[in-house]
Amino acid sequence: MRKILEIAFLLTLFVVWGCTCLFETAHARDEIVLGVATSLTTLEGGECLKAVQLAVEQINGAGGVRMGMRRLPLRVEAVDLRDASPSTPLSSALERLDRFLTDRTVDAVLVGFFRSEALLAGMEMIARHRIPFLGTIAMSPASEAKIIRSSRFRYFFRLGLNSKYLVEYLIQTMKFLKERFGISKVHILSQDVAWARTTVSLLMKLYFERAHWEVLGLDNIPMGVADFTENLARARAKGAELILPIFDMPESEALVRQWKQSENPALLCGFISPMVGPGAWRGFQGRIAGALSVVFELGNVPSAAYAPAMRFYRAYEERFGRAVEAGHGPAPAYDSVFVLAEAVERAGTLEPDALVAALERTDRQGAMGRIRFHRGHQTVFGEDPREEALACVIQWTQDGERRVVYPPSISEGEIQLP
Repeated sequence: MRKILEIAFLLTLFVVWGCTCLFETAHARDEIVLGVATSLTTLEGGECLKAVQLAVEQINGAGGVRMGMRRLPLRVEAVDLRDASPSTPLSSALERLDRFLTDRTVDAVLVGFFRSEALLAGMEMIARHRIPFLGTIAMSPASEAKIIRSSRFRYFFRLGLNSKYLVEYLIQTMKFLKERFGISKVHILSQDVAWARTTVSLLMKLYFERAHWEVLGLDNIPMGVADFTENLARARAKGAELILPIFDMPESEALVRQWKQSENPALLCGFISPMVGPGAWRGFQGRIAGALSVVFELGNVPSAAYAPAMRFYRAYEERFGRAVEAGHGPAPAYDSVFVLAEAVERAGTLEPDALVAALERTDRQGAMGRIRFHRGHQTVFGEDPREEALACVIQWTQDGERRVVYPPSISEGEIQLP
């Protein structure tokens, strides 16, 4: 019986080895092709593509990716899914990606869908194509639950921040504001999309209700709206001490302007994409002093306390002639290329399931901190970049600088009331 089992084991190994060899023979070529598929005309999508290109240039400049006895260069192909636009039906974005993957030879998809609605709707298609997918923008944790429940979705990984981790960073900031300044009356303005609604729902359940905050209003704002004067007026009339915005749409720039023009005394603290980057000070004519925002991944903002973040930030600025402006996406997009390249070297093949197994063993110190995946294939975020990936909270100072105020491991000072 033991002899039979040994023979069966050896036959199994032979079959696996033979399938891998057949895959490599059938797909033999001289390069590894990375498909960057996202909403390329958005700030986040455009800068993610540049971050991927930067990483590819660095890896190719060092000799490429070792796969078995060969070293292969990386090449980028991009497709604009346009899923960030409210006028683009989800079916159209999915068709673009399906056509891209059918017509092109792509070994992995990077960056991925902009909207979580598109991500969740597209998981079946990616599973059918059996292609590793390393996302950096769409944030809904519902994708992780699907991965845990079914191995069909094992090809999905997320390097960027998800809504659950965003909530944890916001909760710590809210706790500090209450303990230090006695702030406990909040008016929430949220973009009416899946990731933002999930963020607000978790904030309500996990913190505001338990900590006995007064939630004076919760306004879900449709995509494309640029007039927030009535929302701000209601917040002021009810005595809000804090306005908590959750937006990534470009129109949210108007919220910041209208908040300042109305001389609303409430502190502005949350996430507004146009308010994050270094160009925001000039764009808002210096009228954002005191405002706070979460930067979703370290590296999108530099940190003297963590060298890899500073190296990426400076390399990006030197390569493209301007600094990273997006608070979400570029740093994990950059890291995703190195994560995939290292997985290829560990696997010694481009066979999708072997790559998935190698990706699951990722342990890398990247621009955004230490990168490891939990069982739902989400990068683990925490408070120390040497142990986990990191988001951070910045505050605009009176002299137009972005100061990191959370977490303590990289903090450059405490939150100050304007």
